[in-house]
Amino acid sequence: MIETPAYSRCPLCQATAAWFYSDEKRPYYQCNDCLMVHVPAQWHMSPAAERAEYDRHENHPDDAGYRRFLSRLAEPLLERLPAASQGLDFGCGPGPALACMLREHGHDVALHDLYYHPNPQALSQRWGFVTATEVVEHLAQPLLVLDQLWSCLLPGGWLGLMTKRVRDQESFKNWHYKSDPTHICYFSEQSFIWLAQRWDAELEVIGADVVLLRKAQD
Repeated sequence: MIETPAYSRCPLCQATAAWFYSDEKRPYYQCNDCLMVHVPAQWHMSPAAERAEYDRHENHPDDAGYRRFLSRLAEPLLERLPAASQGLDFGCGPGPALACMLREHGHDVALHDLYYHPNPQALSQRWGFVTATEVVEHLAQPLLVLDQLWSCLLPGGWLGLMTKRVRDQESFKNWHYKSDPTHICYFSEQSFIWLAQRWDAELEVIGADVVLLRKAQD
């Protein structure tokens, strides 16, 4: 166990977060308001170490198992998108499988990934949808990034997020999801409710690890 302060500041809603759990590597704090669990900045990896960890992942666009995994977001999103929509796959990684799947259904998908497909100009454009699969748990500044993605959406557009949700302290102790050293933010359902209220968005919680948020029409 490591020595830790009793409180931290939630990087999502900025409320006070209390100590939640510690393992041999780092402490975790849960927000009193939005219930997100986070790892404070002093325990984050360096960019070089983070990139090295990502390079170990093997997710290929033609991997049937990986496609089944991504279909948990792709299928409900496809049901809601108008034909020939234009969107952005944010944090797509080296093998942008979700973008490939959406393109196969006639949608135009741009890519932006800090390490593998850098395309920051995409964040100054407007899109009918934005996806981020297995991304938000890696964000050191989740509110800043998510607000930026939300601002990229056209009225009526969809933000699709895939990340496993934290439930309670007991299940967290043995949760494999926290063993990835690049995971530093663990959203709860309440975290997404908080975002929906902030954005005046329509929220759909789909399954255990997918949410869709729709921007209001002008």
